[in-house]
Parts: sequence; C-alpha cells; structure tokens
Amino acid sequence: MDKLKSVLSGEEARRDDRTILETVNEASTLGWGTRLKGFVACFVVGIAFMCVLQGVCVLFIPRIGLTLFIVFYTFGNICALCSTMFLMGPVKQLKRMCDKTRALATTIMLTCLVLTLCAAFWWKNFGLALLFVILQVLSFSWYSLSYIPFVRFPVLMIVRFVCNMCKYL
Repeated sequence: MDKLKSVLSGEEARRDDRTILETVNEASTLGWGTRLKGFVACFVVGIAFMCVLQGVCVLFIPRIGLTLFIVFYTFGNICALCSTMFLMGPVKQLKRMCDKTRALATTIMLTCLVLTLCAAFWWKNFGLALLFVILQVLSFSWYSLSYIPFVRFPVLMIVRFVCNMCKYL
C-alpha cells in the first residue's frame, strides 16, 4: 500500500532523481541504540577474527594455517574499520577517512590490507605476507591514533627516539 501511495503522490519519481550519497545517507539513518549495537557487534566480530580465531585455532593447521591466519587477520581489521561506520554513518566516515590529517594514514592502512592479501594469494610469498601483517598492525594503530587530537606528534617523537636509539645498538 505504501508503494502505491508513493507512486501516486510522485515520490517514486523523486526517489529516482536522488544521488548515490543521498540514497546511502537515507539508508543509514539508524537510531542511536541500533548504531551502538551494530558497532559493538561488528567490533567484536573483528576482534574475534583478529585475536581469537587466528591466534589459537588456525595458525597451527598444517599447510593452510598461515593463509587462514592472514585472511582472518585482514578480515578482522576490515570489520573493526567498518564498525565505526555504525557510529558516524558511512558517508561521514568516508569523508573523515579522507581528511588531510589522516589521508596518508588511511592510504597506508588500506594499501597494507590489499598487499597482505596479494602476497598471500597472488605472489604466494608468506614472509612478505607476514611483513604486511606487521605493517597492518602499525598502520591501523597510526590510523586509530589520527582520531585522537594532539596524539600524533608525541607518538611521532617517540618513534623517532626509538629509531635513533636503534642506530646506536
């Protein structure tokens, strides 16, 4: 009945003229409680894939354990990243990811996600894949810190200090 009402009132024609962003924004209007539940669920799934499943269960499976570890860890990072879309909404999240203060961190993080999967499946180089997993951890941490004001500079100074100390070892 609602469909018939929207067609007769002309709302259906106006729906076709909307942009993709308007459609996504309208579809993502959730109540705060629903957003919070979605965030928690997606974040818990991401943490479960990153920590519980990959560390305990799959790493020691012969021949495919390392591949499953890489896939689960990458999928867990993607779930954790998508969980914040429930809090802000997908359009606002994508805009904030591309802000000039975190564009580099976002680019490095997404590149590491893709390169990890490429190293595991295309190139079949598991040493390189493990290196990209380590880079995923570092880049995801740097990306997460980019949302906290005035934290990036002290962390950068600590990293420089540690690198300088490593030169003398």
